[in-house]
Amino acid sequence: MIGDFEVKEEDLAGRIGKLETSHGILETPAFFPVVNVLRKEISIKDIMAVGFNSIITNAYILKKNNIVKQDIHKELDFNSIIMTDSGAYQILEYGNIEANNREIVEYQNQIKPDIAVILDVPTGKLEDREEAKMTVDETLRRAKDVESIINTENIIWTHPIQGGRFLDLLQYSAVEANKREKYKLLALGSPTVLMEKYDYDTLIDMIFTVRSSISRGKPLHLFGGGLPHLIPFAVALGVDSFDSASYILYARDNRYITRSRTLKLEEIDSFPCSCPVCSRYTPQELLEMDESERTRLLAIHNLYKILEEIRETKIAIKEGRLFEYLQEKAFSHPSVYSAFERLLKYAEYLEKYDPRVKGEIKGLFLYDENSIKRPEIIRHYRYLDLIKPMHDKAIVICGDKFAQPFILDPFILKIVKEKYMEADIYIAYPFYGLIPVLVSESYPLSQFEIPKSLSESVIRISSDKANSILKAKYKKVELIECENSKLHIMPI
Repeated sequence: MIGDFEVKEEDLAGRIGKLETSHGILETPAFFPVVNVLRKEISIKDIMAVGFNSIITNAYILKKNNIVKQDIHKELDFNSIIMTDSGAYQILEYGNIEANNREIVEYQNQIKPDIAVILDVPTGKLEDREEAKMTVDETLRRAKDVESIINTENIIWTHPIQGGRFLDLLQYSAVEANKREKYKLLALGSPTVLMEKYDYDTLIDMIFTVRSSISRGKPLHLFGGGLPHLIPFAVALGVDSFDSASYILYARDNRYITRSRTLKLEEIDSFPCSCPVCSRYTPQELLEMDESERTRLLAIHNLYKILEEIRETKIAIKEGRLFEYLQEKAFSHPSVYSAFERLLKYAEYLEKYDPRVKGEIKGLFLYDENSIKRPEIIRHYRYLDLIKPMHDKAIVICGDKFAQPFILDPFILKIVKEKYMEADIYIAYPFYGLIPVLVSESYPLSQFEIPKSLSESVIRISSDKANSILKAKYKKVELIECENSKLHIMPI
């Protein structure tokens, strides 16, 4: 059925899903390149050749210029998934457009895109709360006003969520939009102004506010989310699709997108990429080209980078290593690192939706204190808090000298056989704090790798957590092989 959304894979709060449209299944996370039909720098066929089966174009521009009259797929010669935006971006840029909400909705009904958007009022960079509230109220009013005329048989209708940096307004907008059953796709608006200022922290807060306020069963779109280094962070919080014109806007300005940053073409000696454009041309050859052809080729390259990021993020989800991938991406720019740290504020939320059981088990890569906030470690400490001691005494073996699984080590196995009737036996280990030896073969207590050199913060946090649990549960703690341990376990 049109608009049905099925989740196939999950990791953190991100997922790979399948959204049914009139022109096939859209696998999410998905990216919609923005197509401006008034400008011919890059063709739809170029976009298809890169590997995209979805595009977004502007219904207001199509209507105003009488470009598409009936069937948008036939008239644009694109027999795949088309999303139409409503003209709200033009409102954001120019203050108004020469059409109203009902006209735009009726026009989209007529041309039959797969996904359509009502004419909302973007919050943009408004600093006045009352003005921002007006954009929320008016967007909600407009969505309700056209509910009776939207064609839901062939079109997935999108309800924009406004409020900008005012998180209480954003939450209210999301909750109200979520109630509208005819809208199968919800979309967070107005992030572009934040990305231009590298204010990624606020964007993370906005995404969390919206995603945690709506049903998990409804896919969430992020308008204007076209930077590869931010895509996996948005996906980790539950964003399912993106659109952006960044690929062509950057190309016009001779900006070359990589998956970690953007570079000026004039500053590149050789391309760090093997896409068809970078394999065929040098930076100097592009600079010497006619401007229109250079723009086209740069745009194609930029699209390859965005598609690579989408695919790499999907691989990370399937492998259950999205957290590690975010850690890797975090070091691409200080602002991205700040976004990662802000995302960790929502570690409990990420753990809530992260699947407990996954297909093929992958060992954990644990790096620094941030790794202690990954879902598997959060669950481990929750487990330690919940288990009831069997004895008044604990024996703690510092695990520095031993390899996992600890229960198979002859020295540890000897202690277990001799002492398990008189004490609860633990392995003290970085990141985990304490590992109950009798379950130390269980995932992920023996399936992990850590650095040889650990930061003081990892040692302190792990030691503090271990000592706190021991002090709360036991009257006596005996230490074994702890004289030169990395952790500082206290005897009782």
